Amino acid sequence: MSDNYEVVIGLEVHVELKTASKLFCGCANLFGQDPNTHTCPVCLGMPGALPVLNRDAVALATRAALALSCTVHSFSKFDRKQYFYPDLPKAYQISQYDQPLATHGQVTIRTEAGPRAIGIERIHLEEDAGKLNHIGQRLGDATGSLVDLNRAGVPLIEIVSQPEMHSPEEARLYLTELRTVLSYLDISDLRMEEGSMRCDANVSLRPLSYTGSLADLPRVEIKNVNSFRNVQRGIEHEIIRQRELLEQGIRIVKETRGFDDAAGTTYSQRSKEAANDYRYFPEPDLPPLVLDAVWLEDQKNQMPSLPEELRHQLAAEGVLPRDVDVLVQDRALYGFWRQTVAIYPDVKLVTNWLLSDYSRHMNAKGLSFDNPGVSAPHLAELLALIEDGTLSGKMAKEVLESMFATGESPQVVVKRLGLSQITDHEAIRLIVSQIVEANPAVVADFLGGKEKALAFLVGQVMKATKGQAKPDLVNALLREVIASHV
Repeated sequence: MSDNYEVVIGLEVHVELKTASKLFCGCANLFGQDPNTHTCPVCLGMPGALPVLNRDAVALATRAALALSCTVHSFSKFDRKQYFYPDLPKAYQISQYDQPLATHGQVTIRTEAGPRAIGIERIHLEEDAGKLNHIGQRLGDATGSLVDLNRAGVPLIEIVSQPEMHSPEEARLYLTELRTVLSYLDISDLRMEEGSMRCDANVSLRPLSYTGSLADLPRVEIKNVNSFRNVQRGIEHEIIRQRELLEQGIRIVKETRGFDDAAGTTYSQRSKEAANDYRYFPEPDLPPLVLDAVWLEDQKNQMPSLPEELRHQLAAEGVLPRDVDVLVQDRALYGFWRQTVAIYPDVKLVTNWLLSDYSRHMNAKGLSFDNPGVSAPHLAELLALIEDGTLSGKMAKEVLESMFATGESPQVVVKRLGLSQITDHEAIRLIVSQIVEANPAVVADFLGGKEKALAFLVGQVMKATKGQAKPDLVNALLREVIASHV
């Protein structure tokens, strides 16, 4: 990036709320149903159909605002945002404009330079639009489009950041932390591939000599990007594109652009609207939203432990910093870790196995911690078998692989495969003596100071016992038997 410009990034994140019904009607809020099967006169925009606000959506939106340290306003109102698009049946969207539900929050990101708070300007409630299903591989090649209004009226919150991010990486960190916080509230599926979390990125380049308002900078919006990685890629491309134009003396046009993930480039969609283009006015069919102080206090009391608190707890329990972030970032993984530690309280061993061998099998099978292939009690049972000497680490890995393949408990797998360690001193001593007598040259090398020679002898004993001898016992007995032969 040229030193003549500062990158300025703001993000608008839309999150579909996990309610049973839509925001203003009783239609089911479900993903993946047959097109236009969950609609009614209200969400179809039929004349005379009146909206009724969903109480549960207000509760979920309020909890999101509280978790993000926002000021939740006891009084807010709904407005009509007017624009025409085929998937918007009323030709206006019920949203919140000048008096939103919440303002002035923050998301703290952890950068290489340390933690940094990114401000949240506002959080407001609004209804979703429908969805256009294009006939063809992509929009540019489509021969037509079909409108599915199942999604029309689904409750959304829009979380608008301050323009305080200055690199694509900071934008990715912001989105990652935001998603982590919201996941612990369980207010949304947060699946970008299904559209339940969508991001628009606003990107500007500020000349270092510029002294005006950030609001007056030409701003390009990258619309509806479908993954955190593509948000980062889209911003990276847009920075390069804008810089090249500015260095050629070409003015940046305020516009909305899409992102082509195959090409890694943005493309123009339409000129960017301003607030007055939407002709906002108060929604006449809905009264103002007034939150009772007792109700709001009840929402605060229902808040779960949030990521930052959990990070401090894990650090205090002895989890390494690099593992803390991995555990907390996935709510289901953290819950599984908690279940396992409650049964087998060796934090270090549980963490090591869970984030290495266990996760490797999960990834290979395409499983998630919401529905893991091996339960927390079974993992705890496996670790207990290592601790009591029944299994070596190598054996335990073999048992775990079989557990994922069959769903059997560790004890059943151990019995079926005959994989318990031999811990009988005399039985192992006899085998050790035989190996020592059969390898006099190797013994002489060891006595001559070659420690690697002992590893060879350990390997021979393990081979003779089919890997079932306890390695530390084999090592000790080898030294003892060799010493007795000197």
